[in-house]
Amino acid sequence: KMSFNIRGAGTIGNSSSSPLVLIDGVEGDMTTLAPTDIANISVLKDASASSIYGSRAAFGVILITTKSGREGKTHINYNGNVRFSTATQVPEIMDSEMFANYFNRSAKNSGSDPVFSEEIIRRIKAYKNGTIEDQYKYGTKLTEPSHPEIWDKYGAGWANTEWFGYFYDKNVPSHEHNVSVSGGTKALNYYVSGGFMNQKGLLKVADDHHNRFNVTAKVNAQITKWLDLNYSLRWTRENYERPTYLSGLFFHNIVRRWPTNATHDPNGYIMPHNEGLQLMDGGRTSREDDYTNQQISLIAHPLKGLTVKAENNYNTTTYFTHSEVFPVYWHDKDGVPVAAKWDDWKQPGHSEVGEQAQKVNYFAGRYFAEYAREWGKHDFKVVAGLDLEVRKYRNLSGNKKDIITSEVPTLNTATNDKPSLSGGYNHWSTMGMFARVNYAYDSRYLVEVSLRRDGSSRFIGDKTWATFPSFSLGWNVANEDFFKSLKGTISELKLRGSWGALGNTTTTNLYPWFLKLPVTAASTTSGSTWLINGNRQTISSAPGIVSSDLTWERVQSWNAGLDFALLNNRLHGSFDYFVRDTKDVVGPSTPLTSLLGTAQPQSNNTELQSKGWELELSWRDQIKDFRYGAKLVLSDNIVTVTKYYNPTGTLGGWYSGKRDGEIWGYTTLGIAQSDNEMTEHLKKADQKGFGNNWAAGDVMYADLNGDGKVDNGGNTLANHGDLSIIGNSSPRYNYSITLDAAWKGFDFSVMLQGIGKRDFFTKAPYFIGANTGVWQSVGFTEHWDFWRPEGDPLGANTGAYYPRVAQNGGKNFETQTRYLQDASYMRVKNMQLGYTLPKDLTSKFGVNSLRVYASVDNLVTFTKLSKIFDPEGLGGDWGTGKLYPLQRTWSLGLNIGI
Repeated sequence: KMSFNIRGAGTIGNSSSSPLVLIDGVEGDMTTLAPTDIANISVLKDASASSIYGSRAAFGVILITTKSGREGKTHINYNGNVRFSTATQVPEIMDSEMFANYFNRSAKNSGSDPVFSEEIIRRIKAYKNGTIEDQYKYGTKLTEPSHPEIWDKYGAGWANTEWFGYFYDKNVPSHEHNVSVSGGTKALNYYVSGGFMNQKGLLKVADDHHNRFNVTAKVNAQITKWLDLNYSLRWTRENYERPTYLSGLFFHNIVRRWPTNATHDPNGYIMPHNEGLQLMDGGRTSREDDYTNQQISLIAHPLKGLTVKAENNYNTTTYFTHSEVFPVYWHDKDGVPVAAKWDDWKQPGHSEVGEQAQKVNYFAGRYFAEYAREWGKHDFKVVAGLDLEVRKYRNLSGNKKDIITSEVPTLNTATNDKPSLSGGYNHWSTMGMFARVNYAYDSRYLVEVSLRRDGSSRFIGDKTWATFPSFSLGWNVANEDFFKSLKGTISELKLRGSWGALGNTTTTNLYPWFLKLPVTAASTTSGSTWLINGNRQTISSAPGIVSSDLTWERVQSWNAGLDFALLNNRLHGSFDYFVRDTKDVVGPSTPLTSLLGTAQPQSNNTELQSKGWELELSWRDQIKDFRYGAKLVLSDNIVTVTKYYNPTGTLGGWYSGKRDGEIWGYTTLGIAQSDNEMTEHLKKADQKGFGNNWAAGDVMYADLNGDGKVDNGGNTLANHGDLSIIGNSSPRYNYSITLDAAWKGFDFSVMLQGIGKRDFFTKAPYFIGANTGVWQSVGFTEHWDFWRPEGDPLGANTGAYYPRVAQNGGKNFETQTRYLQDASYMRVKNMQLGYTLPKDLTSKFGVNSLRVYASVDNLVTFTKLSKIFDPEGLGGDWGTGKLYPLQRTWSLGLNIGI
């Protein structure tokens, strides 16, 4: 599932900065919707605008409205497409000869023996040149179940395998189809749709796929002249199936498999240390998710200007996961199976099955009255009501080892007498009362005032309820008399400002007021240190203390904005400047006496601020039959922690004044071109704290504080040694550019999306290559750009990007300016060309509209980031790059309306 925020991170710790997503007024998952069912998407960003939606809207609201029926004859629409996907970016693995030379040089620079002998390198070259055909020979090691190295590989192999090409396919087909029927009368209209999507994964050696089924039904009925009844049902089923081994371990191992390893032995069996075996034979995992969303609402108009609405929503979500692990086998030279480890934790012959069921019941009610009235130039509107939510969650899981047969992998057909069982239950609820008053004078001066009173099950006593006000002001300058002479040039000009406060209850801790008693179950390795009847005992320890003062996080924001339209409404624009303060965030508190015997409680003593701006410009015009438009959306924000309890100023965590994403590192002077240059540098800036045996080709770090050594001092704000802030990983200047045009049935659009500024640093093996030891290292073609002196048999490369390669070369990759990446980018996110057949032609066949189109997603990316990474796939440090690839997708589609 995707994760995102509006206007930057709004909180830290166990809370969430994600916006509230409402589908037809009720919380939902936008990824479960068929795109063709969506009528409109709007975003509420500031507290004043989103205050009506309560305590879970503190960081914005995304409002999605789905299509409804309309008065008129029945309309049938079909939307379908077929698409073909390929990974946008996978690193290029070195060929075997380059890899062998690279790893041998790494060993040499570490004082170790060569990884590849001269004879093996000779065979590598011969195999590449086609003078020998076999990729392996039968090994001399004994065939042991615990270590079945029965074919030569790694440093004893000479194959030339490109593992990404082996595991990932190209132009993988998928398809999606949606049909809708709508129509009705003034008294009764309907909209019904159904959809199916089949998305195949990129795996070549095994199947992974995602299927989605959608059904939507909406009925709007006018029961009387003053009473309407609306009912909607949305049901979605998602099926995702994959090899069980397709997890983080697979993405970790795929690049640790050397190109010298063959994929199959001479008998056609998969070689050891080829993850294809686990993917094909090691069992599968399937997940089935069902989402059922029902909404019924009554809308009454008992008096002129008065609307009363009662809306009830009930959602049921069920998740069921089945996962199995089957034994896997290598084969010796005679084709005899040899049981192999499934992974480092599952011994040869291991099998198990696990199942997990989860159910979520969610009820939301919203009841309000709205009264609107006009008196001359005065417009009034008053809204008052209440809303409530209840969410209940339950899960049950079981796991059992030793499956009798892989044909029926169930808990009942597993024989181990020590199953693993777990289950849980939790809930939360909220309730709020709200009122809003709007006043406008002569469509020029606008005022809005709101007040909420919210309660949450997460807090107790007098902390359960809290009050949150907000207001906004607007001045429609374009409607002033003195502005009439400018109407031809400036058709719209509006100034606006707002301030608002909301509470945030979107936290992972549902019961912060509970004392949690730690319990350690007895086993052979855990539990009590004393024995009863020779056995350890289950024990408990003192619970942590909970502060009785824990209360709401409070999000306060103010916003100043400008809306305008120029040149006969061809140019539209808006600009917003905002400041959002999150107060009373739960964080660490002042330590209590060590005699307490447990950790001090957390308290509401942390604050942070997000400050930024947003700009939107759009142009739309027509020249005879040619219509065209352009739109720019650009935004920026900075998140700063303004209050945090960190009395020592330790740099490893949060502290007051820290900007989100700060990167502390060393300043790099360059790579030493000779041993003498390094020796002279070390006399002035001792680097022994990072490692020993410094030489030509190693990095020289700057001694910024002039104390004769390079280190982090006390790693604190007051004493940070030679560290300084060298960058920031938070995205800045997020933007999108949309261009579109239409001419005589043809239409074209392109969307560019990107980030204007972002820094990125990683010490992951994906980036530093063979500098993390033999078995955790990788070799991509980018890594060949390492330092080599004049006269080097591999070719001189004194202007290299990377330092000299070494198995213990981590000392050259301290966080530093030299290897700080520029992760800004611009991506052609979507490009589409379509043609709509003339209606006078299609109407002859009873078709109202017929459009065909071709499109491509993620066509090309412009970035200075290393080609090893995709700028939209940057993650945690050690795991950076170890993920399912993003995809470039070509589509052919058809839209038909009858």
